[in-house]
Amino acid sequence: MDVSTAWIERLRQAVDAHDVEAVVACFAAGYVNETPAHPGRGFTGREQVRTNWNRIFTGVPDLTAEVLRIAVDNTIVWSEWEMSGTRPDGLPHLMRGVIIFEVSDGSATAARFYLEPVDVGEGGVSAAIDRIVGPGKSR
Repeated sequence: MDVSTAWIERLRQAVDAHDVEAVVACFAAGYVNETPAHPGRGFTGREQVRTNWNRIFTGVPDLTAEVLRIAVDNTIVWSEWEMSGTRPDGLPHLMRGVIIFEVSDGSATAARFYLEPVDVGEGGVSAAIDRIVGPGKSR
């Protein structure tokens, strides 16, 4: 297991243990998180990591994480995640997607975040295209 793969496993274990401080320890002080599909959600710093994970662990007290796939290219770690659990109101929580981390000296210095809630009842591909471009006729 290379250093970057070991780092992903350390992060996954910290999430599964609901250990906020262990999660925060996986990130560099100047960590930069970009969320390209939602640019306003980007942030910098470990304190926001701590705030986010405190809220996540409170909002999904039985959260578990699984890394489905991983690819490493030097300091870049492509990882596909699934996070699931149950919210206090009894509703299921399920997120899937990719997070591309930059890892240096055992800490994430940056990430491009593409993890999203799973929408299981969206009505199929035609309905999704209608929502994206508006209803219309095919050529």
